[in-house]
Amino acid sequence: MRNSRVATLSAAAAAGLLLAVLAGSASARTVARVQPPSEIRSAGKIVYCSDITYPPEEFYAKGSTHPAGSDVDIGKSVARLMGVKAQFNNTGFDGIIPALLGKKCNAIISGMNDTPQRRKQVSFVDYLRVGQSLMVRKGNPEHIRDLASLSGKSVAVELGTTNAAFLVKENKKLSGQGKATITIVTFPKDTDAATALKTGRVQAYFGDSPVVAWYIDQDRSSFAFAGQPINPIPVGIAVRRNDPQFRTAVQKAVRIMYRNGAMKRILAKWHMSAFALGKK
Repeated sequence: MRNSRVATLSAAAAAGLLLAVLAGSASARTVARVQPPSEIRSAGKIVYCSDITYPPEEFYAKGSTHPAGSDVDIGKSVARLMGVKAQFNNTGFDGIIPALLGKKCNAIISGMNDTPQRRKQVSFVDYLRVGQSLMVRKGNPEHIRDLASLSGKSVAVELGTTNAAFLVKENKKLSGQGKATITIVTFPKDTDAATALKTGRVQAYFGDSPVVAWYIDQDRSSFAFAGQPINPIPVGIAVRRNDPQFRTAVQKAVRIMYRNGAMKRILAKWHMSAFALGKK
């Protein structure tokens, strides 16, 4: 009888396990509201290239080895809608497109502006619209008001960004007007660019508006805004141009996030609601 009872319990346990597996599979199918390409589904994850030095979009909180930020939350939500996990590979911004093209990741989510020049190499799914801002030391001792007032001054910026390219373009304008150009000081990490301003190595910092707002909020005794936001540009998730199925899946996920309020909640969490796109 003891053996018979064991067999009965084992059968019951097996039946319960089978039901649990089936329920789990059904649950997974429910979560996967967007059909990912077969390679993403097989891998069970989306691998993102991100330069994790750009708060509040992507950064490592003090003492943590896990990335945080608005892009991290957005990337996870996109993956969740496809029924897979998200992995973030820390990648220097100046080499982030080559990393994607070299298949080191499936996509880039890293506060990347969608520009005509970049579209020659990758495709974008836009999810934000972000302007750029100047940050100065508290009290604005250099009396910086706009890009023109940067003439003859030194400005910190992250290497490989549209912000750096924008300053190069401004220098051509200043040079054409016979004015002193901007000394552009580039850094591989954006956090180092902000530190350069704080320590007096440069006279201003130029970056995306939400990033500037974050630095100021974290250290109001050191930093302040200068002038108004400049040149609003769409920000997108970049994918390889020969991955149209994946781009379509990402685009569908972003649209769902806007419609169901997930994007609104993420942006509100990181004080970035002003940078949401219009109706999706």
